[in-house]
Amino acid sequence: MPELPEVEVVRAGLERHVLGGRVERVDVLHERPVRRDPRGPEGFAAALAGRRLVSARRRGKYLWLALDDGDALLAHLGMSGQLLVQPPEAPAERHLRVRLALSGLQHGRELRFVDQRMFGGLLVSAGGADLPPEIAHIARDPLDTAFDDDAFVARVRRRSVAIKRQLLDQNLVSGVGNIYADEALWRARLHGERPGDRLTRAQVSELLGHARDVMRDALVQGGTSFDALYVNVNGESGYFDRSLHAYGREGEPCLRCGTPVRRVAFMNRSSYFCPTCQPAPRRRRQPR
Repeated sequence: MPELPEVEVVRAGLERHVLGGRVERVDVLHERPVRRDPRGPEGFAAALAGRRLVSARRRGKYLWLALDDGDALLAHLGMSGQLLVQPPEAPAERHLRVRLALSGLQHGRELRFVDQRMFGGLLVSAGGADLPPEIAHIARDPLDTAFDDDAFVARVRRRSVAIKRQLLDQNLVSGVGNIYADEALWRARLHGERPGDRLTRAQVSELLGHARDVMRDALVQGGTSFDALYVNVNGESGYFDRSLHAYGREGEPCLRCGTPVRRVAFMNRSSYFCPTCQPAPRRRRQPR
């Protein structure tokens, strides 16, 4: 699944290539990607027809294109979704699901939603230009200039929940994702099972800083791609995976101390860590 830096790369690409365009035609080639729109496929297309795209925004792993009537085209890429900007004459992609023909740009453009596994989707959010109500519950991400560091640190330290689970809690902080959580924890020398209420304020602040650094590094390099399905709007894959220190390196020597990196099952996924640099927490003593 694309992580936040990949989604930000896509958002920035849409900002460069489609803003100012007007939707002339919408082709819904498969109903499943618009299943969450209460209008249905025909209503979805009608709500977009004639609308101009005025801004490209993001909250966590969701992104949306604000429309000139105050609504928004809200998108989630799911496991394999892609938003591609293509010339109209380009051959249709094998898993093309929705196509928007745009006018008013320097060159003819089509915005295409391609999704092999179809866990992602699109919908028109009524009144959602500033923030779609469907995602208002999702917390800001660490790269958001309005993110409240002090509130985040305080909330983490009030809970006994393991720190990695807190990093993945979208109601607390959005967009970190499994890969970047492992990388930030490795940099902070913290085991993912450390309870939040057993961390100092300095430790949580340092971890948050590392999460930001990891995500910014990934943005510079175009995101992380372990799957040929992930590409940005120009069809280019991310390559931050070449710079990872923990994730996906099971059995390889830790780049800090040389101990083999370990993998454990975690929430139907995997966690990667160095057992020397990131020692497991001691169990709490049970009261007699």
